[in-house]
Amino acid sequence: MTKGPGGQLKGRAARLAQVLPAGNSSAARTPFVLLVVLLLGGGLIALLLLNSALSEGSFRLTDLKKRTTDLTDEQQALQRDVDDLSAPYALERRARELGMVPGGSPAFLDPDGTVRGVPGAAEGLPSAQPSAQLSPRPSAVEETPPSPAPASGTPAPTTSGR
Repeated sequence: MTKGPGGQLKGRAARLAQVLPAGNSSAARTPFVLLVVLLLGGGLIALLLLNSALSEGSFRLTDLKKRTTDLTDEQQALQRDVDDLSAPYALERRARELGMVPGGSPAFLDPDGTVRGVPGAAEGLPSAQPSAQLSPRPSAVEETPPSPAPASGTPAPTTSGR
């Protein structure tokens, strides 16, 4: 800086001295410093909130992936059970448990009413008695076999239904 006679500034220095305030300007710096501190603090708080939201989303995603894996495993196990139960040997075993036997030879009716083929009776007796536990729909009323009529002239006792 060039100072002229009497300690006055000349030229460019004089113009800058007019624009910039003279003396200690701590009063002008305080709002600026406060603004910078607030901006930095707000940015840090926003970053912390964003980080927390991302962590929460990550935990939720992990839980959903685990649940998807568990449900996929369960679906595959159920599909294996369905495949096992629908296999021909399983269907035959179940049919025999229900008292079914293989049918005889079929006969077909033509549209004009003639019979084609020779019908045959079913062969074989059921190998196992049907189980009440295995039947798909239990009957509402159990049938009781009719009792033979007594040889004497007295009527047979009757049982009342439920």
